[in-house]
Amino acid sequence: MSAGLPPAVFPSVSLCALKNLGKWNLGVCALAAALATSCGAPGIPEPPSLELARPVRDLKATRKGEEVRLTWSVPTQTTDRHAFRRAGPTRICRSLNPPLRECGAPLAEKSTPKPESSSRTRFRPQAKPAGQPPQATYTDLLSPGLGQASPARNLVYAVSVLNSYGKSAGLSNQVEVPAAPTLAPTAGLAAHLSGEGIRLTWDPVPAPQTPTGLRFKYRVFRRDLRNGKDSIAGELPLGTGSPTLLDTGFEWERTYEYRVTIVTLVRQARGTAEVEGDDTPPVRIAAHDVFPPATPLGLQAVSSGPGQKPFVDLVWNANTESDLSGYNVYRREAGAGAVKINPGLVKTPAFRDPDVAIGRQYFYSVSAVDVRGNESPRSQEARGSVP
Repeated sequence: MSAGLPPAVFPSVSLCALKNLGKWNLGVCALAAALATSCGAPGIPEPPSLELARPVRDLKATRKGEEVRLTWSVPTQTTDRHAFRRAGPTRICRSLNPPLRECGAPLAEKSTPKPESSSRTRFRPQAKPAGQPPQATYTDLLSPGLGQASPARNLVYAVSVLNSYGKSAGLSNQVEVPAAPTLAPTAGLAAHLSGEGIRLTWDPVPAPQTPTGLRFKYRVFRRDLRNGKDSIAGELPLGTGSPTLLDTGFEWERTYEYRVTIVTLVRQARGTAEVEGDDTPPVRIAAHDVFPPATPLGLQAVSSGPGQKPFVDLVWNANTESDLSGYNVYRREAGAGAVKINPGLVKTPAFRDPDVAIGRQYFYSVSAVDVRGNESPRSQEARGSVP
């Protein structure tokens, strides 16, 4: 054999067995032996994946009327941190006896949604930003008699995601909602705009005969159509005669929608729980301010004394409107019309008129102006003269 590089197909043991090789070839033998040993040594064996989806940990439940809406993130990994690819159905579990120990007979069983799904069913993924798991929803329609039979109890929900072999790593976190009954929405909702605010009226609903521990109240929602935000405009107890609510928490020059729902209050060991019923159809109203402030009251005129430069001081009671911008001051002489004498709005309920002549009589009145330029009628006149 020549002293050149041995063929790669020679086993390393055979190479090392050659004793008459040069120093350079012996080094190649050692390297080949090491590579052969490395390639042939088995690593630590890993157990096969069980393909069990990680249990859901962010299940949420909200109830409105007779519908309970569940939302959760679809698992994307298995319990051993592999990608979850062998998805089976998702079981929806419900019980009147919290906590749930096992799913038992599921309320429903649906296909586990996938990010690319475009299903239009009520159980579907929703669009989420990149890098976040897809979201799934399910709506449980409660039977009418369920809450009547167990008004003070809670419904508990969980979901269980199975793999394609029908196996699961367990239930999700559990969420509860009251099982108490809700009332149908009232009728006749109307909104009326005035300078005081937006007055809402609707048909009364008599308080029903219900088990002890249940109460009801009206809740009025206001939606700002400019930003779509909802807020509570006010609440009233049920059975208070003809219900009416004056809303003063809005902003002028915006458009709003109002709706009313009847809320069930449930006395439980952990406190009072609430369940909102269905809403009335919304009523829309534009809060356009065409209402002037109140007419100022208490106007008085005080003239300067002898030896002073002539003037007439005016004072009056301040208006209390939150949107008040200021006042205008008017003056007239006998037989003439009133003329505004302030160059700009007067910000305080006081004004000095220095443009007067000794021995002449003047008649003064004031008006209030809001931030949208609505001006009140003028006040009663006050007479002033400099002797």
